[in-house]
Amino acid sequence: MTKGQIEDVIAKSVTKFYFKLLGVGPRETRVYLLRDMIIIRLKGKLLPIEEHLLKSSQGVELVKDIRKFLHESTVKGVSELIKSTTGHSVISSHSDISTKSGEIFQVYILDKDYESEIPNSSG
Repeated sequence: MTKGQIEDVIAKSVTKFYFKLLGVGPRETRVYLLRDMIIIRLKGKLLPIEEHLLKSSQGVELVKDIRKFLHESTVKGVSELIKSTTGHSVISSHSDISTKSGEIFQVYILDKDYESEIPNSSG
């Protein structure tokens, strides 16, 4: 597979994963493979309950805490999707959400520079 095909497979798998788990999925999922990192950008809107929570002074931190917990509870499943596509294990992950746009940014660090293994990769 090419780098673009790998990124596409992961994007589609992650979108399906979140839709199946949460009943809603991102409007758009972009995946970028860079050396030993899989970068996932999930575009969508905040859930109605999150929009409601943001009306209070404690809402921003509460929404970020909820999303942090959600990331921690889904990292194993997403890591398995990444491993089944790349053949490499995820050794760490990081995530953040914009409480203004609802966009989520996730980074999964692999155990090896996967990009260098892809034939004709321009990395």
